[in-house]
Amino acid sequence: MSSFQLESNRTHEAFGEINIERTPTATHVHLTILMEPDIEGMQTGIALDGSASMREAYGKVRKAPPQEVFQSLVDRGLMKPVEKDGTTNYIPTQEAIQELKQGGHWGWSENLMQGQAREMTSYLASNLDEDGGTTVIYWACGSGTDIEILGDFTANETSNIALAGPQNFGGGTHLVPAMRYFIDRFHDANYGLYIFMTDGALDDFEDVKKYTIQLAKEIESGQRKMVKCVLIGVGHEIKREQMEALDDLETGTDVDIWDHKIASEMRGIMDIFAEIVDANMLIAPQGSVHDHNGNIVKQYDNGLPAEIEFSLPADATQFTLTVGDMTVKQVLS
Repeated sequence: MSSFQLESNRTHEAFGEINIERTPTATHVHLTILMEPDIEGMQTGIALDGSASMREAYGKVRKAPPQEVFQSLVDRGLMKPVEKDGTTNYIPTQEAIQELKQGGHWGWSENLMQGQAREMTSYLASNLDEDGGTTVIYWACGSGTDIEILGDFTANETSNIALAGPQNFGGGTHLVPAMRYFIDRFHDANYGLYIFMTDGALDDFEDVKKYTIQLAKEIESGQRKMVKCVLIGVGHEIKREQMEALDDLETGTDVDIWDHKIASEMRGIMDIFAEIVDANMLIAPQGSVHDHNGNIVKQYDNGLPAEIEFSLPADATQFTLTVGDMTVKQVLS
């Protein structure tokens, strides 16, 4: 038996998430229909990882030249070796810098955070936030537990936000303080949606799990309103393991706090809503699901819900969802 979630960039735009479980006798599918949530009283926030490992993602690291270019400079004595703490670093001469500039290999890493964060902030503020302003903070700053508050921004203000990293990049990556900031500040909100952009390396991973379980129990018992947190992996060296573990965390409740996405695999901003689904909401009067041979495996005569489950043959390679005159084909591998 194997279980997996289909990557976002391989999922049809009509669907949010598709979870697949293959057994010797059947292929079980659980999916959500992707749509913007319609929730009153929502507060939104975006938290940007300010730890030192994120410097490159903020455009704070010199671009590395191609290996063959670098080696050529070393061989010609244009990169001067410097030994420090048992490691050899190379300092370019002025001649090397000029050659790198001419070849387009001299400059800073691309700021991956600013454009994505601006776009998300603008969307959340204009479409979902109750007050029309999304809160933006840096987290994992200073000692790794500090946060730097940038403020609340409307959609019209987001294009002017400079997001080049915190004043003090952090020496660790602690997520709980950022979670607490949003959750405590918006304690009375009917619904909280908070996005955390990071490379996924959390130093307080066990504390995050404990706090998440506590939150889930408080939400289920009615002590606090619903909170949804989404981790978005950014950069070239994302630590996916912890992100996936939080996404799949068992809290002992029916409350699902965490979702995770990889920025480079996202189809668009709507992907952050993949798990924000009202399972009882009917999105169409009727619908049906067909296997790869065209056989009907599930019929919805009394309305198609936004979250559905069905089983296909064990060797199924795809399925088709039919709603009225519309058909949506989805490959499973």
